Amino acid sequence: MALFKKRTVGKPGEWYYCLEHKKVEEGPDCPGKDRFGPYASRGEAEHAMETARERNLQWENDPKWHDAPTSADDD
Repeated sequence: MALFKKRTVGKPGEWYYCLEHKKVEEGPDCPGKDRFGPYASRGEAEHAMETARERNLQWENDPKWHDAPTSADDD
């Protein structure tokens, strides 16, 4: 018996953005490695790439993610 079953049919109202096809899909039509989601609405999924860019920018500028320079780095 499989520990995890592959889900082939999505739930209604579950939206994903497919990175491979560059389109919004209802339900997990494509493999998990190729999609963002799930999102609560089609509109949220349509803006998935914009949301990812904004979050990446926030993380890149977040001081908690950068080590403080050590005295050895000052040389």
